[in-house]
Amino acid sequence: MNIIITSAGRRSYIVKYFQDALAGDGLVHAGNSELSAALLAADKYVLTPLIYDSEYIDFLINYCKSNEITAILSLFDVDLPVLAMARERFIAESIFPIVSAYNVIAICNDKWETYKFLISNNFKSPATYIDLYDVMNDISDGVVQYPVILKPRWGMGSVGISTADNAEELQILYRKLKNDIFKTYLKYESQEDPDKSIIIQEMILGDEYGLDVINDLNQKYVCTFVKRKIAMRSGETDSAITVNNSPLENAGAMLGEKLGHIGNLDVDCFIVDNKPYILEMNCRFGGGYPFSHMAGANIPLAIIHWLNKKIPPDHILKIKAGVLGVKDITPIVLKQEIS
Repeated sequence: MNIIITSAGRRSYIVKYFQDALAGDGLVHAGNSELSAALLAADKYVLTPLIYDSEYIDFLINYCKSNEITAILSLFDVDLPVLAMARERFIAESIFPIVSAYNVIAICNDKWETYKFLISNNFKSPATYIDLYDVMNDISDGVVQYPVILKPRWGMGSVGISTADNAEELQILYRKLKNDIFKTYLKYESQEDPDKSIIIQEMILGDEYGLDVINDLNQKYVCTFVKRKIAMRSGETDSAITVNNSPLENAGAMLGEKLGHIGNLDVDCFIVDNKPYILEMNCRFGGGYPFSHMAGANIPLAIIHWLNKKIPPDHILKIKAGVLGVKDITPIVLKQEIS
């Protein structure tokens, strides 16, 4: 069995996890639009067209067919809806997309839709606004208070996130963020509704956690791993410790059942007054997954079992509590000129 990971970026550890899971019974390919660390870690790699290029899907399908690849997954939010829309094309070529349905990805990639989904399904989430004047009116009425957080509606990591402590800052930062969004790759999804491309969210204080909510390839809920975040870097978990937390595990189970995603759902949440608050969700392996893996989980191996129509062993769907992990930064030479 051969697998390709698209938009692999810097996450060479995911490539290595799948290599270990295949244990020599297949190759892990990586694709990206430019050379990256994850490509060098793969058994084979390919430089692809840009995600929104009209030739992108055709290129991937042809590459998969030429290299006998049977499954494809992505590590980048922008890539997910493009792959999801081409789901039937991949399946027709006997290439299984480990990608959630388009409507599921649309909920997760769009923070406003995420908020509406959470509230309509009785999850707690920070008060969130799509209209600048609505939040200003609620602040005046004492419904919420400063500081508030501004985020790109279709964003990821910490890109574009800022905090406003008063009305003047809120209006200035709102205008600045709107201009900044359309100077970056965030402009592609934001074109769906340019005038409502920003959300404003109340700031909540509490312990921050990350969840890996695991569904199988048939969208059936399997398990949840909970990590308390110790340190963050550029919007990604830099250090975390695995914990047992029944309220968060129960919240993960409810998310998996109601959302119906495929594979790993990366979830950011807080505990406030002993109650879980869900902030954001990503339909992919997130930056917090390695802390679950270090504590005994092995979702890449579970995926290999599911692709082979087998039941994964129970021990790889569990983690040990109290495992503290930290990420390292390893320099890699990508190219060396011959002198």
